[in-house]
Formats: sequence, C-alpha cells, structure tokens
Amino acid sequence: MTTSRRILLAGSAALLAAPRLVRAEESPGVTATELRIGTTYALSGPASAYSLIPKCVTAMVKRLNEEGGIAGRKINFLVYDDAYSPPRTLEQTRRLVEQDKVAFLFNNLGTPTNSAIHRYVNQRKVPHLFLATGADKWAEPKQYPWTIGWQPSYRTEAQIYAKHILEQKPEAKIGLLYQNDDFGKDYVNGVKDVLGPRFDAMVKTASHEATDATVDSQLVSLQAAGCDALVCGIIPRFASQAIRRVFDLNWKPMMFMSNVSVSGSVVIEPAGKEKAIGLITSDYRKDQSDPSWADDPGMKEWRDFMARYIPDGELGDNNYTYAYGVGLTLFQVLRQCGNDFSRGNVMKQATSLQPMALPTLLPGIMVSTSPDNYRPIRHMQLQRWDGRGWVRFGKVIEGAEV
Repeated sequence: MTTSRRILLAGSAALLAAPRLVRAEESPGVTATELRIGTTYALSGPASAYSLIPKCVTAMVKRLNEEGGIAGRKINFLVYDDAYSPPRTLEQTRRLVEQDKVAFLFNNLGTPTNSAIHRYVNQRKVPHLFLATGADKWAEPKQYPWTIGWQPSYRTEAQIYAKHILEQKPEAKIGLLYQNDDFGKDYVNGVKDVLGPRFDAMVKTASHEATDATVDSQLVSLQAAGCDALVCGIIPRFASQAIRRVFDLNWKPMMFMSNVSVSGSVVIEPAGKEKAIGLITSDYRKDQSDPSWADDPGMKEWRDFMARYIPDGELGDNNYTYAYGVGLTLFQVLRQCGNDFSRGNVMKQATSLQPMALPTLLPGIMVSTSPDNYRPIRHMQLQRWDGRGWVRFGKVIEGAEV
C-alpha cells in the first residue's frame, strides 16, 4: 500500500457512520455526482513560476476521479488567473463564489492576493483552505475562522535564520531585502522577534515592490552598508536576480533565501548553480536533487505519479513536491467529510487533522490541525546549496524561542 493510500484511509472510521443528509442550500457546489472547488493563481504575471502548483493539483484530481472520486462524486477543480494582482483576485474569487457556486476555495496563491479576499470569504463563511502562502496572518481562528494556511509561517522561518546568524556571527550586520507587503514584512517581524532592541543597530532594510523590474539597487545599497549577512523575503523572479547580483558584486554575505523561492529549475539554474553555492534556506519537503531520497518510498510514489500524469514536469522544481503534499492534505479532509460536504463540515474536518506524514515531507515533519491550531506544518530544517543540490544540516526545528 502506498503512503498516500494509507493517508487517505486514515479517516475511514469516520466514514462508517450513517451519512447525514444535507440540504442543497447548505452545500453550494455539491451535487450527487460533483464537488466543485475553486482557486485563484498567478498563471501569468510576476509570480507565474508558481503556476505549476495548480497544474499538479489538477493532475492529482484527475487521478482521484479516475479512481472513483470522493463519496461517489467527481471533483471539478476550477483555476482562474489573477496575475498576482489583488483587485483581480477579488474579481475572480467573487466569480467562483457567486457565479460558479464553488463549495470552497483551496490553495489560493499569494499573500497580497489572499489579503484582498480575506474578509470577503470569512463574511460569506466560505472555507478558504490551505493557502499557498506562509504569511503569519492565516492563523487567526478567532478573527478569521474560515481561513487556514498550510506551509510554515514566513515569520517562523525568519526567526530560524536570525537565530542561526547570531550563533555563527554574533556581531553580524544584517541586510534584509523584502517585498513591501505582508509577505515580506513577516521576514522583518521574524528577525525583530529574535533581535529585539538590537534590531535597529544590527539590521539595514531594503524593500521593493512586486512590480519592480529588478532589485539591483537595493542589493548595492545593502552591500555599501557593510552587511555581512543577507536575508531575502522575495519571490522567485527576484530571487534568481539576487543570487546573480550578489555574485557579480563579489559580495560574500551569509545569504538566506525564502523557502518559497529556491526551486532548482526556476531560481537556481537561471541564476547559475555555481553562483548560488553557500546559499542557505529552510524546508519541510524532501528535495529531488538529494540522493538520499533515491530509494525513498514516498519520493518514489511522487516520481511515479509525475511520470504518469505530468511526464513533461521538471522534477527539480519543488513546487511539484509542495503541490503533492497539499493535494493529499485536501483529499484527507474530503475523506473525513463522509457524505457531508457542507461548508461548516468541510471547515470542521480541515481543522481536525490528526498528525500525519506525507510522501514529500521530511522525516519527523507532520501535518496536523485543531480548532485552535491553524498552522498545519510548524517544523523545518536548514539546508545549504553545494553547487549540485541542497544539503540538510542541523535538526528539524519548530520555530524559535524569543
């Protein structure tokens, strides 16, 4: 039995209970034969590198439908392009909710874009599940009970980087390059959590807009400020630029990159593998380039899936391993729903996940939720690029003590 099959059977006991018949008005997007789910993604624009995620989830839905679907229903997964533009995200989300009548939203991409619909979906009580963003704000169950993230918080990630810098270079001058929105500001807040009153003396910040052409001037200013450590809270397009520019400047800071912007094929290869040597990030996923996973059953399952359903997919792009993990998490929620796909029960099951391992997650890292825990993944491990792949070091870490 494969890892994902074991995961999907984990909630089987709940399915044995007598099904609750739910009125149609309680369950938009649900018929006797269909379950309609929607998302918005940057299929174009500055964050289009992430478009591989819904491509993978769509393929996973196809596989699931071929196997009989969920509770006798086939999933209809609608993906609309918002071009990473918040006004467009709101427009497309209203279309999904008000015209397409989706049961719920799943894995919408981006911090600024999800921020544009955060209040709207909560007012309408539409489940807003497992967002493709690590902003800390998605874990506020009292204020926004219908929104939940999936991946570790960017703020926690930044705490881990700051702690490592202090351990290795206690007197470091830290450059902090960040996108000027909630995504980037989580990195600022995470570093502040660790440094406290020392932040202003130790850190030089430089921000940029997602629509900027380059981050060259920001990097030049951080080098000129004498920074010998560099933390980057930026998306893939700018990550590749930053790696090249730091190398071309002959600047050699201890450099950290957001874990959402370290894909081998999208970021490292375009920048130049040799130019990224020494780059540090953190992750919760297994990396295809790591030879230690060559015979790993979970990664073999993922590679078999890719060979059958996305044969042209670049295995070095970790957006695919991300998508496989978050997709399996969704399927587990749906299994736990039994025959009740009302929005209230979908949210109840999404926040009632017992600890489970996934094929593409690192050993020791589990997915779990509760009504008070809206952070499904809370552990990561540091890793360093050696010119060929990512090499893990240290232990699996849960955030930082501040």
